Amino acid sequence: MSLPSRLAFIDVESTGAHPVRDRITEIAILRIEDGEVVARWESLVAPGQAIPPLIEQVTGISDAMVADAPAFEAVADTVAALLEGCVFVAHNARFDYGFIRNAFTRIGREFEAPVLCTVKLSRALYPEHHRHGLDALIERHGLVCSARHRAMGDVEALWQFVRVLEAGFEPEVLARAATRAMKAPAQPPGLPEGLLEALPDAPGLYLFHAQPEPPPLGARDPALFVGRAQSLRARVREHFGGGARRGRDAELAARVKRVEWIETAGELDTSLRENALLRALAPPYNRPQEPAGAAFALRLLPNRRRAPIYETVAIAGTDPADWHGLHGVFRNRREADNLLRELALLYRLCPRRLGLEGGNGPCTAYASRRCAGVCARRETPEEHDARLADALAGVGVRPWPGAGPVVVEEARAHGPRRLQVFDRWCHLGSAQDEAGALALATAPRAFDADVWRILARWLAVPAHLAQVRELAAQADEEAPGAA
Repeated sequence: MSLPSRLAFIDVESTGAHPVRDRITEIAILRIEDGEVVARWESLVAPGQAIPPLIEQVTGISDAMVADAPAFEAVADTVAALLEGCVFVAHNARFDYGFIRNAFTRIGREFEAPVLCTVKLSRALYPEHHRHGLDALIERHGLVCSARHRAMGDVEALWQFVRVLEAGFEPEVLARAATRAMKAPAQPPGLPEGLLEALPDAPGLYLFHAQPEPPPLGARDPALFVGRAQSLRARVREHFGGGARRGRDAELAARVKRVEWIETAGELDTSLRENALLRALAPPYNRPQEPAGAAFALRLLPNRRRAPIYETVAIAGTDPADWHGLHGVFRNRREADNLLRELALLYRLCPRRLGLEGGNGPCTAYASRRCAGVCARRETPEEHDARLADALAGVGVRPWPGAGPVVVEEARAHGPRRLQVFDRWCHLGSAQDEAGALALATAPRAFDADVWRILARWLAVPAHLAQVRELAAQADEEAPGAA
């Protein structure tokens, strides 16, 4: 036989993807010796925690089904005996291996075994294909799976796959591929076994923590770093790759003891959640955020003979419906000054009258004809300020494009769905269904400069407009007795 003589094909179902926080709900093992099945065993396992509805939907395993099942400690001896002396074979094997190893650790026992990953085996032998998930293998090779996402059904499909390989490849070729597939990936020393493999190949946010365990419920859970990714699995792996670990990156990787993640519904959902997390957690390895309450706008003061000819007006947390004569949205004084300098160049405005330089008499820009000369009495303050008002007219928050609240729906195939509700550039909240979105329509408006920037950039992409709909119109249609 070109593969190791003793193989244990194993699959676990669980309450979730996290190998430390989640628990096993089912185990199936096929023990193979010299190409023959010598043991076949499966059992439900009481996880000691609730099974989330989404997991129940995927696996078909419910809380009622595992209510009378044995705990892992009761089946640990059987599992250990079936795996003893065998190569641990599974699909995305480090995931299953992580769950088994952590389950043994929790009951005070050690577990070690050589691991053969059938995903890596498929990639090595079929490099022309891009998909190597179990569903893809079943379709590609005509495998029979009696119960997909149940432990024994998946294990039997893997055993069939290996027999297809043995029939289709020379022993030397298969042996080389197996050797490559058994090489253990670089494992960060501070992270539990199987965690990197548990990360989904999906978009979302990830959080690095220095504490290996979450704090008690309700306590603050500080983060070292918050990142976003199109593929959580690939991006997090990059942080721990040897070539990428230099300086501050290396320092961060060395401190990480726990990774949490959030699958997001789309680009807008990702940006809004990232902004909220950065605000709430202030991770030390992220760029510092501007304070949420620091946003302000400018209001011109009529008939002013001397600078300043405008005042700053705090707008964070206010309702844009109450704004009058305000221009721009700034998070700090530097942003406002940079805009005024740009407008001064474009419209020959006076830096001194704009408060950008002190002194008396002609400003520094007047000598190079970049100022029309209000400082040298070549034009009146009223003429200067009229140009400034025209320049500021198009700066800042554009008129709200809708008649009232709108909802933005984002969803991914086999992933989360989120409905974001906005009104006058304010985020009223997020919901998972239509009823939740409608309930947010009357929430108070509170302006947030970062949320406004996120939404404005998102709406600037024409393809995104199809995901926006008026919420008030929908509410009228669904209201009882509506004509």
